[in-house]
Amino acid sequence: MKISQIVLVPGLLSTEAIYRPQIAALSGATIFAETRLDDTIEAMAERLLETAPDRFVLCGHSMGGYVALEVMRQAPERVTAMVLVATSARADAPEQSEPRRRLVDLARERGIEAAARLLNAKLFGSVGDRAALERLAVDMAVEIGTETFARQQSAIIGRRDQRATLAGIGVPTTVIAGTGDRIIAPERSGEMAAAIPRALLQRLEGVGHMVPAEAPAVLTEALRAAGAVIRDG
Repeated sequence: MKISQIVLVPGLLSTEAIYRPQIAALSGATIFAETRLDDTIEAMAERLLETAPDRFVLCGHSMGGYVALEVMRQAPERVTAMVLVATSARADAPEQSEPRRRLVDLARERGIEAAARLLNAKLFGSVGDRAALERLAVDMAVEIGTETFARQQSAIIGRRDQRATLAGIGVPTTVIAGTGDRIIAPERSGEMAAAIPRALLQRLEGVGHMVPAEAPAVLTEALRAAGAVIRDG
């Protein structure tokens, strides 16, 4: 069965490698969004809309979820279904923004790998090969680099509160959260799912923040189902 084109939006410090299992499983159906060039979520969403097909399924992980919600605010008619992964509709709180700035300072002083290794302590849950997951996170961070990391953190700090957008989302939406997420509280996913009409909430026991790598099969099936809704309907 062929499925719709799926735009995959990565999180902070993530390259295409974070979605490697989904890209392999959904061969030819995925498009990876560019989030390394802009320092606002709005600009990331605009860039996505410039390069995406006229109609597409949208998947956003973490920061990518912020971009996905901004796409829904800017051009909801372009999106046919959505999957939101380990993300939130809320703006950054001051107690979140200040550690972000300190982490950027650390990356500039000691290198991006040092910042990535510090982040690793909170990124993962209790499932999967922890050593391999940590290597993946560090390798992606090194590829992203310090200045792109700084731009992404600036975009995250400056993002708008999207809670008012949620009630107007009229496409099939799946919200996925790991119960072991220590970066974005899984309660934020519950909040989004409750506000989006007919949204499906999937809670993954023991999974941390990096759902695409920690629970790849779950996300792949959610994407396959989201793409099939339009083809079959």
